[in-house]
Parts: sequence; C-alpha cells; structure tokens
Amino acid sequence: MPEGHTLHRLARRHRTLFGRRPVAVSSPQGRFAGAASAVDGRELRKVDAYGKHLFHVYGPDAIVHVHLGLIGTFSEQPLPLTDPVGQVRMRMVGETHLADLRGPTACELIDAPRMSALLARLGPDPLRRDADPERAFARLSRSSLPVAVLLLDQKVLAGVGNVYRAELLFRHGLDPMTPGRALDRALWTDMWTDLVALMRTGVRRNRIDTVRDEHLPRAMGRAPRRDRHGGEVYVYRRAGLPCLVCGAPVETKELAGRNLFWCPDCQA
Repeated sequence: MPEGHTLHRLARRHRTLFGRRPVAVSSPQGRFAGAASAVDGRELRKVDAYGKHLFHVYGPDAIVHVHLGLIGTFSEQPLPLTDPVGQVRMRMVGETHLADLRGPTACELIDAPRMSALLARLGPDPLRRDADPERAFARLSRSSLPVAVLLLDQKVLAGVGNVYRAELLFRHGLDPMTPGRALDRALWTDMWTDLVALMRTGVRRNRIDTVRDEHLPRAMGRAPRRDRHGGEVYVYRRAGLPCLVCGAPVETKELAGRNLFWCPDCQA
C-alpha cells in the first residue's frame, strides 16, 4: 500500500500538471462516470494530500476524493491522447498531460462537509505543517495496545504504513510490543522529529530510505538492497538477514494483519 509520501508527491505533481486550469475528467471504465461528468471541464483549483488520501478540489464546490488502497496507481504521460489501457477508473486530461487512475479503494465525489468529517477521523499527518504530534501522543499514551499496532492506526497517525512503522521503531531501539501507554514523551518527541525528516526525504526521492550514512552499502562494503519497494532500510522485508548494526537475524511475524519486522537485539 502506498504510504503518505507517495500521496504528497502526487499532490505536488497534479498541482503542477493540472492546477489552476480546466481539466477534462472522464471514466473509461464507467464506474466513476456520473461523478466525472459533474466536474468535467471545471478548473482544478486545489490539490491536497492528507495521510493516504488525495483531494482534487474543482471550482466552485466539488471535491474528488481518492484513496489508492493496496493496488491503486496514477500513471501520467504527455499528450497526445492515447487509448486507455486496462481498467481506468478516472482519466484527467490537461493542457500538456493526462493522468489515469487504476485500482483505487475509493474514487468518489464529495462535498466540503464530508471531507471535513473524513479528516476529523484521521490523526496528524507528519508531512503537513499544521500537524500536531501531541494529538498522536494523546492517543498513544491512553492505549495498552502495542506501539507497532498503534503506529499503523490512521486515527493515531495519518500516512504511516508498514515500512515507516518498522523502520521508525528500529531507529529508536523500541520493542514493537511496547504498550502505547508506556511510551516516554521525550522518546515520542524524538520519534516524531525523525519521522517527519524520513517522510520528507521520501517525498524528495520517491522512495523510502531510512539507513544512516554509516550503514549505507558503500560505507559497509555490502551490496545495495534490491527490492521492488526500493530504498535502503534496516529491517523491513529483511527477515532472516543479519541486522546492519548488530548482526542478529532480523525477525518477522504477523501482527494485526500486517507483517512486522524487527531486530531482537537492537530492539530488546
């Protein structure tokens, strides 16, 4: 599932390609046809991301809400137009580019009250300047659930997924099963600051890199990581491989329906 940095990159890209201009909107697949016709030809006034949600705001009062879910993707290409390939839920055509949306969990037309209600259910997004880490800590500190579960709860933090969850816990030496209410406030402040920096790097590079300079391939004389997720990481999808810091085998197990990765020594 795409994590929050991917949605913020999409928002920037769509602002650049389509923002402040009329956009032709259609639904080649047909499932979004009625809503597409309602915004077709309108000016795209704003594109915003919050957590794993993307919002296209068309003048004067229509909002297209997209959640990519597990398999959703946006693909973009310069004009001229080409025939849609596959099940394209929504197609946007601007002055120079088109963008096709495939496989989203949600692609719907909503109004401002529904958008406000949706955002009210989400925790702070580390990539937003208006994010309040105290809101997240308040939820964490009231819960007996493991921190590893809480970090994936979008009501606690918006935009954090499995990769950032595993890597953040490793970088701060935290046992994933630590209850939220046992989390020290000073440690949470450090974790939040680190998470903001990591996710901003993800936006810039379009991949998740969490390894410090001294543990990078060149510094350690090791081969670069080869994985479809890209980026250099400490524990994510490295089950059974030696920890880059202590050498202990990285462990994994399923927790709340997601695969968790951690180092049993560094995160004891």
